Amino acid sequence: MPDFLKADRLQVVPPGRPLTGWIRPPGSKSITNRLLLLASLAQGKSKLTGALKSDDTHYMAQALSAMGILISEPDATSFVIESDGQLHKPAHDLFLGNAGTATRFLTAAAALVPGQVVLDGDAHMRKRPIAPLLHALGQLGVEAHAPTNCPPVSIMGHPSLAGGRVSIDAGLSSQYVSAILMIGPKTQSGIDLALLGDNIGARGYVDLTLAAMAQFGAKAIPQGPGQWHVPPGQYVSADIQVEPDASAATYLWAAAALTGGAIDLGMAAAAFTQPDAMASALISLYPNLPPVIDGSQIQDAVPTLALVAAFCRNPVRFVGIANLRVKECDRIRALSLGLNAIAPDLAREDGDDLIIYGKPDLIGRRVDVRIDTFQDHRIAMSFALAGLLIPGIWIADPGCVAKTYPGFWDDLARLGVGLIAGPD
Repeated sequence: MPDFLKADRLQVVPPGRPLTGWIRPPGSKSITNRLLLLASLAQGKSKLTGALKSDDTHYMAQALSAMGILISEPDATSFVIESDGQLHKPAHDLFLGNAGTATRFLTAAAALVPGQVVLDGDAHMRKRPIAPLLHALGQLGVEAHAPTNCPPVSIMGHPSLAGGRVSIDAGLSSQYVSAILMIGPKTQSGIDLALLGDNIGARGYVDLTLAAMAQFGAKAIPQGPGQWHVPPGQYVSADIQVEPDASAATYLWAAAALTGGAIDLGMAAAAFTQPDAMASALISLYPNLPPVIDGSQIQDAVPTLALVAAFCRNPVRFVGIANLRVKECDRIRALSLGLNAIAPDLAREDGDDLIIYGKPDLIGRRVDVRIDTFQDHRIAMSFALAGLLIPGIWIADPGCVAKTYPGFWDDLARLGVGLIAGPD
């Protein structure tokens, strides 16, 4: 099979038939990166099976290895992590590409390391805000600095972090909350964490963090809405099976819905614990999505839903998605630009809302459009859905899907979708 990741651009050829078959999505990025960190904070040997191997998890594993954790990869979906329960000062700065999860989690974890740790990323990561997390670490007595309020970040850690009370603004990302929660058991007195205000991006991912902590023997006790007490203790090594990635599954659910097919993922949507699985119920309503969709709790599924909305019978307004402007790229802008390149006035930005004016008559209409993905994996994979119905859709930089779903193009090909590689 051709290496689609190395192409300058790819054209997705409409299959002209319902897509059917069996595809197993890769392991969850969100869960894999949480488990990699927690296994590194646990004394002993842990094994993760069904895990995601992608750019994001590679950066996480590489950084943990630089901090003295022994990580091996016995097969394509497994990690074995051996640790003395402590993170050690790395010999060099930690480079994390555009892996937001790894950067936020390791920024907090670096507070447990004796000495200074510098975390940096690529040009995109250097635009992603991290100030609320640094402010929270400051309340724990940690020296944390980021001159631009984005990476690079400098943390002066201490192996005997005292703990204490933390108030945190999670309006931009729930990952700030997860990062603080996960270091709680490693502090001397534990952590009492409270949200500032009611706004939190993708609250379901905090629940994902709490579940991961419990798998390694740690507790986080709810103290009221948006408040938790994490007592001091020790993480215990564990062997864990990682569930498939729900965000990746949304592309397959949408591909089936748009073509009138049925793709077996080996797992029902209701069995997923990740928040993005809630998008399945919305996708199943195609071609009649609700007129208003609140994307605040399913942020990574919004690009998928936006492309589905483009072929609906009615306009759809996406609200609660302001955080999409500070993801791997400004996803609201990227979606608007891409959709309007396909057809003028197909989408409109209204403040931080995105309105999609459904045009089912686009189906089958040939275009010659190059979609700028802004090197964002979710923009690439979502616009591939348009190519299932419209001839002439070219996806620029198709290799960016390696961030979370390296086998995406191969999986489309296995379903019978034609792909044409071309020079840029």
